[in-house]
Amino acid sequence: LAFAGLFAAKLMPSYLEYFAVQKIIKAMETNGEFKGSVAEIRKTFNKRNVVENIQVVTGEDLDVSKEGGEVVVTATWSVKVPMVYNFSACLDFSVTNAK
Repeated sequence: LAFAGLFAAKLMPSYLEYFAVQKIIKAMETNGEFKGSVAEIRKTFNKRNVVENIQVVTGEDLDVSKEGGEVVVTATWSVKVPMVYNFSACLDFSVTNAK
């Protein structure tokens, strides 16, 4: 039980950042902030990022593309979390507004 608690405590910050990025991208889509240029979308993400204090993803890390006339914003990143001794958890995250 203590081992599971240790894993949860070490992995929690990475998942909290994932949910924060997800929240920012969803809020930007809801507020219609994907209508500008790629530079404007990245700048808006960075402004929202200041509030959420996310360290792993910045506006420059966003992949902005168009699919079927819709703007698709994707953030993809990996995190390596040291667990115990030489054992680490490697987590891959991806957030997109595509349906």
